[in-house]
Amino acid sequence: MRRGLAVLIAVAAAFALPARAADDFEKAGERAEAELAAHVPGIGTDFQLRDPAGRVRTLRDFGGKVVILYFGYTFCPDVCPTDLAQIARAIRDLGPLGREVQPLFVTLDPARDTPKALREYAASFHPRLIALRGTEAETRRVAEAFRVPYRKVPLARGAYDIEHAAFTFVLDRDGHYVDYLPPGTPAGRTTEVLREVVESTAPGPTSRR
Repeated sequence: MRRGLAVLIAVAAAFALPARAADDFEKAGERAEAELAAHVPGIGTDFQLRDPAGRVRTLRDFGGKVVILYFGYTFCPDVCPTDLAQIARAIRDLGPLGREVQPLFVTLDPARDTPKALREYAASFHPRLIALRGTEAETRRVAEAFRVPYRKVPLARGAYDIEHAAFTFVLDRDGHYVDYLPPGTPAGRTTEVLREVVESTAPGPTSRR
């Protein structure tokens, strides 16, 4: 499936990055999207991140489910909530097949996204959406493995936004990368992709669960 290499960056519209920094970040996003589209080897990784209850979760915990994975942050003004709402709608539109899909959200802003904030944020989109949080180092490792460039953008008075490539990832029942969806993908298209992966990987008598 051909896609353009335009990367939508989640950052406050009123803040203008220095031209060189913005250009470098856009190029990093384009390289990342090119690798995702080409399915280069090594995309993705397992992880050990904590859910809002403090439990360590890994991709192995969701073995047997198709995983839809999104990286963002709860302070995101528009891109993250729009994409997460589309993901939630797509799962609902699958009907009974939606039970075969596990939605996950990984925060890129562990300093501000507390367990309480993540629990409430996830619940506002879908009852089965699990929000995950790691240390700064753990977050960086997982994001880089999934080709998600991100950085803090300083604002006035010590505030900041998180600039990031807003990709959505689809993983098979063994946690392996299958496809990505660019930012702004409509729920209908997301539903199509999920349905195809769910049906093509339906567990059989010898499937790993």
